[in-house]
Amino acid sequence: MRRYGPAVLLALVGAAILRVSLFSELYLRYVQAGLRPYLVVSGVVLVLLGVAVAVVTRGAAHHEAGNEPEYEPEPEPEYEPEHEAADDSGHAGHSHGPGGPRVAWFLTLPALALLLFPPPALGSYSAGREAAQRAAQGVGTFPALPSGNPLDLTLGEFGSRAVYDSGRSLQGRTVRLTGFVTRGGDGTWYVTRLLVSCCAADATAAKAEVRGAQPPPVDTWVTVTGTWHPEGELGSDAAWPPVIDATSVRPVPQPANPYEKR
Repeated sequence: MRRYGPAVLLALVGAAILRVSLFSELYLRYVQAGLRPYLVVSGVVLVLLGVAVAVVTRGAAHHEAGNEPEYEPEPEPEYEPEHEAADDSGHAGHSHGPGGPRVAWFLTLPALALLLFPPPALGSYSAGREAAQRAAQGVGTFPALPSGNPLDLTLGEFGSRAVYDSGRSLQGRTVRLTGFVTRGGDGTWYVTRLLVSCCAADATAAKAEVRGAQPPPVDTWVTVTGTWHPEGELGSDAAWPPVIDATSVRPVPQPANPYEKR
């Protein structure tokens, strides 16, 4: 069975990738939606490679079995203490069969974990490790916002306009922000979202301080409705993170895509 180890590993990893990308939306926890076709192709290729390796291994095993010579008793070797000492050195405990060392089977554990228990999306722990990240832009005017209240904005859009918009386009508007709850060290709490360019590995945090409402538990997904509360001079450290005076805080399910595009 050990000789089929590489084939099993390839098939398991390929199946795990297909599970999160082809048969569900779980891939959105890790990468942008546009990368889905590449994940599907990668999963299919890995599964096919696993099948090919298994077929080649099986053929090689049959070939070896067909070429085995008839059994002929070997003469008993002469007693050689030096050789016996070498055999007792423990080398047998590290034997390598056709499928490689036994320890390689431990690699199936992360593959099975990915297949059966896909990791969750990044949350408050990852956001808390982020330093204050702000858009690399100067103070200036922004395009006009759509009419109507409340106005649905991403955390990235709200933060950029609150900190850098000289036209104060958020003034007097009711906005609606969706994200997960994070806490500050001084008792403040935030509605937070992670922004990604490609995948979860490059995630940075966007957040808004919520005032006027009791904080739900950390990592709870909520929709906060309220108005922008100006703080500090535009473009300054005092203006970040932006503040929203909440009129309502409503728990919501985690969206299929938990990240915002940076």
